[in-house]
Amino acid sequence: MSAAESRTFEIVKDVVLTAHKSCTTAEKIDFYNIWARTYEQDQAVLDYRGPSMAAKAISTHFTGNRQAAVVLDVACGTGLVSDLLKKNGFRHFVGVDASEAMMQRAIESGLYDDLKLAVLGEKPLPVQSDHFDVVVIVGALSVGHIDVKVIRELCQAAKQGGLICMTTRGNLDNASYKADLEDQIKQLEEEGLWRCVEVREEKEWERAVRAYEEGYIRGCVYVYEKL
Repeated sequence: MSAAESRTFEIVKDVVLTAHKSCTTAEKIDFYNIWARTYEQDQAVLDYRGPSMAAKAISTHFTGNRQAAVVLDVACGTGLVSDLLKKNGFRHFVGVDASEAMMQRAIESGLYDDLKLAVLGEKPLPVQSDHFDVVVIVGALSVGHIDVKVIRELCQAAKQGGLICMTTRGNLDNASYKADLEDQIKQLEEEGLWRCVEVREEKEWERAVRAYEEGYIRGCVYVYEKL
């Protein structure tokens, strides 16, 4: 049995809880560099549905030419979201991530036209403004990861009429972050930068890992159109 095949829920739960103990940006990056080797297998064990929910939302609402569209996959990891979007007809992807090991896995996937190493929130998003047909970020908008203000840069990266798809968790640990995120989303809406296309709450986002949680935690998908 390979190391990946032996990944049990208890093992994966301990890994995820370790991530929550990482406080500094450098510690977070180190964690993801180590996790890259078993990341996809572990997400399968967690039954993590964020990537599939985001891909479904984008595929539902995107009305342009999918083969010509350029997708910016922010915090792309190993390429889970782009892989699903490719299966739904999209062909051109640019990825951004802070972990070199995750990026190496993304390179090996062969999905991306371009990949950029960047720590979100510390420096500007290293992509062209008003350029992308779709901008997607899955998993990174949560407590302990990146500041909610980063979503303004996501909006800037999209072209007029482009879709911006964001996700966050809906469990107790992430409640304050989720509230701040939604305040920031509303701020950009009030500024006339984008309009709401869909906000979808999902009851079964991923398997719960905290001792006081049972079953699955909730999650949320936000889809906005740049004006």
